[in-house]
Amino acid sequence: MGYVSEIFGSYVFNNTVMRERLPKETYKALKKTVDEGIPLDIHVANIVANAMKDWAIEKGATHFTHWFQPMTGITAEKHDSFISATDDAHVIMEFSGKELIKGEPDASSFPSGGLRATFEARGYTAWDPTSYAFVKDNSLFIPTVFCSYSGEALDKKTPLLRSMELINTQTLRILKLFGDTTAKRVVTTVGAEQEYFLVDKKYYDQRKDLIFTGRTLFGAMPPKGQDLDDHYFGAIKTRVSEYMKDLDEELWKLGVFSKTKHNEAAPAQHEMAPIFETTNTATDHNQLTMMTMKKVAEKHDLVCLLHEKPFSGINGSGKHNNWSLTVKDGQNLLNPGKNPHENKLFLLILVAVMKAVDEYQDLLRISVSSAGNDHRLGGYEAPPAIISMFLGDELCDILQSIEDGTDYEKRKKEKLEVGVDVLTNFSKDTTDRNRTSPFAFTGNKFEFRSLGSSFSIAGPNIILNTIVADALEEFADKLEGAKNFDTSLNKLMRDTIKKHKRIIFNGNNYSNEWVEEAEKRGLLNFKTAVDALPHYTDKKNVDLFTKHHIYTKSELSSRQDILIENYSKVINIEAKTMVDMARKDIIPAVSGYILNLCDALNSKKAAFKTISSKYEEETALKLSKLNDECFETVIMLENALEEAKNITDILENARFCQNTIVPVMNKLRSIADEMEIHTAEKYWPFPTYDKLLFGV
Repeated sequence: MGYVSEIFGSYVFNNTVMRERLPKETYKALKKTVDEGIPLDIHVANIVANAMKDWAIEKGATHFTHWFQPMTGITAEKHDSFISATDDAHVIMEFSGKELIKGEPDASSFPSGGLRATFEARGYTAWDPTSYAFVKDNSLFIPTVFCSYSGEALDKKTPLLRSMELINTQTLRILKLFGDTTAKRVVTTVGAEQEYFLVDKKYYDQRKDLIFTGRTLFGAMPPKGQDLDDHYFGAIKTRVSEYMKDLDEELWKLGVFSKTKHNEAAPAQHEMAPIFETTNTATDHNQLTMMTMKKVAEKHDLVCLLHEKPFSGINGSGKHNNWSLTVKDGQNLLNPGKNPHENKLFLLILVAVMKAVDEYQDLLRISVSSAGNDHRLGGYEAPPAIISMFLGDELCDILQSIEDGTDYEKRKKEKLEVGVDVLTNFSKDTTDRNRTSPFAFTGNKFEFRSLGSSFSIAGPNIILNTIVADALEEFADKLEGAKNFDTSLNKLMRDTIKKHKRIIFNGNNYSNEWVEEAEKRGLLNFKTAVDALPHYTDKKNVDLFTKHHIYTKSELSSRQDILIENYSKVINIEAKTMVDMARKDIIPAVSGYILNLCDALNSKKAAFKTISSKYEEETALKLSKLNDECFETVIMLENALEEAKNITDILENARFCQNTIVPVMNKLRSIADEMEIHTAEKYWPFPTYDKLLFGV
């Protein structure tokens, strides 16, 4: 335990380090900036920069980088050394407050969705003092926001910080209505569970599809997949355990609260879950986690796959976004307490979330939309595309009593008896869990389970923060002027529950009955990313974001364009990779095996006039037909790709990809996977699923 305490956060310029290394007045000024949003004076920044530089050099750093999160979904960094030239041709190590506060990376080569023209290169990174700097790979990493020369947000962090300010402001208004005048800051907190696959690097290196797209575009299922459910929470293999140990240590050094590790449902699939943190920090740490997962894997001759569906026919990988609302002193406003029916503050916030999720189902669905996640949503453990909320029986009973205006009869906690005398009986929860719900209340938080594993959690949390803050603002507006607070509060909750209870569903989200029921309720069902993304800039959504200054209209439009265009780019890369693999690898390999079968057939006939050659004859004939069909489908796919080049409208192009290219890709895969089943293993041109899934 001492070792963990010693290394935890050892590479982070955290509050403890700042208190030790900064003059008392400088430390106070910096804390005021972090806690209250007071602008940082350049004199203070110079002192902080110098202390940060000295500390980083002691940790082995020679460079610094402004670390930011452009709209690629991953992070970006440009490294500059600390060295400055002296008059006598020597160097000194310097780092100024100006360098700490502001950087100027080229903004022209990042996705901007039309916000920037190609020739407009200037962009700015600005230090985010609410997220700690850290040392990694001999560089000091400084978390920053990223904006254009004209001030538009070109990143995911800027609107996230805006949304956190918004929900802080509106929640404080609600707290004051309940008599809390001392709370100074409310934050949203997140714990992002991260699922991933590990495969052997020697097999990965032989698969162009994994290298270029992150998922297998071809591959027949092995005799065993996850049929026996024996991998889930099973004993961790030695090689994987060693990887997880190294991963924990590297994350702990960087201040990431890596808490839980276990095998997931699919073979070769695993999960890491952290402790809750402020959403901004959690977002940075999740990006760090994904980077570190990949890097540590290399040390073990493994590759970490973060695609939402690396393997067809088994579980995909998600990222469960556990979201809560917390006063800075630690009070969780989503904690129901022992008597939730009496906790009016909790109930009001619960009803606000219900209203927000119902009114902005489309935005929550959009926040988890991508070509990769289209393969996952609705499959195996992943929730369906229909957004709904799970609250459980107890909370539903309480809301029903509020709507009906009747007294709530509290449920008695039952003892869980397992029938073994030596085991202590204990009280079980009043509500079971629902693993099929996309947005489930799980005791003191909401678990948004629809995120794909490769996603930045910034986008979904920007939307969650904004829509809940919008509901809280409406509630505060109505209650602040109320003559009788309790009467107005009860009426507000009753009316809101009646209007928005359609979003609550405690049953099996996988059932066909739910799809039909959801349609009757008027809930949205955007089955694919291309169905969902055009609604990003619906008038009500533009009004929401512009009203609260989260996005300008142009910033919102740019994000929509980037997401739609990215969908087409992903499909295009996958389709071209399939053509390449089929033409250069699969078709020649199968032709070679057919030739081998024919040679064997002819040899048999020459040597043994009457001996049976059924295997060779039928297999060669079957594979010949399939190989011809494979070749014809490759030509179809090539023609479709050519046709897509002429479609300049990005939404029309995405729809063409979805409706024309993807079906041809599915057909090509089906043919190739059938050929794999009938081709001798030594002839198949790349490692099969059994090696990839069970080879570690």
